[in-house]
Amino acid sequence: MKAERGSGNVFLDIGFGEAEAQELKAKSQLISAIDDTIRRRKLTQAQAAKICHTDQPTLSKVLRGRMESVTLDRLTGWLTALGRSVEIRVKPYRAPSRQGYLRAVA
Repeated sequence: MKAERGSGNVFLDIGFGEAEAQELKAKSQLISAIDDTIRRRKLTQAQAAKICHTDQPTLSKVLRGRMESVTLDRLTGWLTALGRSVEIRVKPYRAPSRQGYLRAVA
């Protein structure tokens, strides 16, 4: 079986454009942090949804990977509601020909 080395972003590897792949990867990392926090706090999805000011079916869909209906802003809001701190850092401007990037780091 022949294998290829991935780019480090599965969304880019399966054909999404650069910007969309970066956003999807960031969302998936935030969702993973939400899931981890819910597990560590031993919350049910219903309890977590109440804390996040959403409903359990919406939270469940997002935790199963349905990212199209959730924004980065909403995900960061859920994390802070669950007691996590979220930092957004904007790096200095570099070269005019270089495109920036979006990344979530846990």
